[in-house]
Amino acid sequence: MTNDDKSQKYLYLLLFPNQSLIASQLQPDKFAQHYAQGSTGFFGGNFLFAEVDSGFRNKFFKIEEAYNDLKPHEDGRPKATKYVCNYRTLEHIDFDALKNLFYCNAFGNYIELKSAEFDKDSDSLKSNFNDDLAIYLDINPTKMVVLTRHNLFDYGVFSTDPKSFVSSPAILYTQVNFDIDDFLTQFEINPFMPLKIPGIHPSRMRDGILEVKNSPTKKNKGISFDCPFDKISYRNLLHGFMFMSTEQKKFYPLINMEEVEKDFYKFWKSM
Repeated sequence: MTNDDKSQKYLYLLLFPNQSLIASQLQPDKFAQHYAQGSTGFFGGNFLFAEVDSGFRNKFFKIEEAYNDLKPHEDGRPKATKYVCNYRTLEHIDFDALKNLFYCNAFGNYIELKSAEFDKDSDSLKSNFNDDLAIYLDINPTKMVVLTRHNLFDYGVFSTDPKSFVSSPAILYTQVNFDIDDFLTQFEINPFMPLKIPGIHPSRMRDGILEVKNSPTKKNKGISFDCPFDKISYRNLLHGFMFMSTEQKKFYPLINMEEVEKDFYKFWKSM
């Protein structure tokens, strides 16, 4: 990093495993490496962060004060992290200030995802499974695995509806590539089959699916009060990452495996 680089101020929104706004002198690739391997506080597994426009301001955050403390160490090393806030961060972020999204592994390798226009009527975004059941990972601020009848767009509308008892001002979530009918078939053959979603017993998943299938008015079923995003392979995600609030939405589509291998070989090799 050059002397000029040390004067740079970057702003990152850590989305998983916690919800922090962080000021840094590190560029995104170096920040990913630091968080994965250079920090004693990170536990391992996948993590997710977005770069935020360095000019973003919200009175909820003391960004200027953090920038003022963003100075190189005495030995010249750039300041890696200056925490701005660790609480209720997503709801106070203007989605327009979100830049690229970085999906990272425990080695500090990453995939860089760019936002794109979201077409809620696109056939590719509709569930291909019977009864239109889908499984979503609530990543931030809540961390859950949810079975639902909602499509990718409507789930965000439901999750941020102020009239709902379980709504959040803003939410980040993604869909798991999970064929429910195939799972039910395979469960009858092997009730101890491993799931793509770690930490959930197959029988609990089966019972939750049947409960929703047999209750036409039931829209949602919590499968787990934990989000094992750190343990789920990128290969097992579907469509992309959706940021949603009552007034905003922002969608980051996944890139296919050929692009991952071509553009992010280190990440692809370690999958």
